[in-house]
Amino acid sequence: MENPIEQSPGRRVGDQRPRRMRRGMYILPSMFTAANVLLGFFAVLQVIHGTIAHAIALATHTAMQAPPHFDNAAKAIGFAVLFDGLDGRIARMTGTTSDFGRELDSLADVITFGIAPALLAWAWGFNQIGNGSPNPDLIVTLGRAGAVAAFLFLIAGASRLARFNISVNPQPSNPGRPGKKYFVGMPIPAGAGVIAAVVHYFGGDPLDRWPLALLWLVVIVTVAYLMVSTWRFYSFKDINFNARQPARLVVVLGLLVAAIIWFSRPVLFVIALTYMLSGIFWRLHWLFRRKRNPPPPTYTEASQTS
Repeated sequence: MENPIEQSPGRRVGDQRPRRMRRGMYILPSMFTAANVLLGFFAVLQVIHGTIAHAIALATHTAMQAPPHFDNAAKAIGFAVLFDGLDGRIARMTGTTSDFGRELDSLADVITFGIAPALLAWAWGFNQIGNGSPNPDLIVTLGRAGAVAAFLFLIAGASRLARFNISVNPQPSNPGRPGKKYFVGMPIPAGAGVIAAVVHYFGGDPLDRWPLALLWLVVIVTVAYLMVSTWRFYSFKDINFNARQPARLVVVLGLLVAAIIWFSRPVLFVIALTYMLSGIFWRLHWLFRRKRNPPPPTYTEASQTS
């Protein structure tokens, strides 16, 4: 008697298990994306709690230590940056990329790296200022300007995501070496990382002096501009995690993790600002190099001058 299982090769028992396992692998990147959304929601809740706690302290005229809410929000955004990098890399390594995953990741980024850091930037930097200024109107104006800057950060991040989703092969204004892996414009997770790293560096203690708030306003606007710019930022996509013996990579990552665990505030602050300034550096480098070595004139320009 013939085995019915062998008569239909497409339904062999040995083939069903790998197919089911592969179908289950598609949910793995989405789980990291869901964790990304959860951390963004948690950051928003912490910003609300921190704002309420400071409002109660001001209303009751009681001295209080800086509550950990703003710092917790910054930490949540920082962990979300890590998860955001993992979901895409896991999807590429397992071959489980999908249109649903890409759309879900974009919507998650708007919440976690757009709304949450925008609220954190305003509540932490402009909601408690007042010391050192004899003019109350200046404080009110600076607070409104901070709200506009926070919204500018949010809309710039959303525009950055929209441009990334529709761009097939974007070309930066200052292209790097052939084969160099880079982003066109500062990614929104990096922009949110700058906001979170600065807040974490100060331990979540809100700014209370208007000169610092003014400087914070400049930082927010700069990050927003870098996200919608066409300047290049390193993407780290050319790092090979599939190498059999990535000894150097393991050592570097181990030292980085240890430094973050023991000295998280200065280390994350330096990393975030260095990445932000790297785009500005390469842009200026390209401009100076172009002035020293101007490109040859095109055929139209040569015909007009002759």
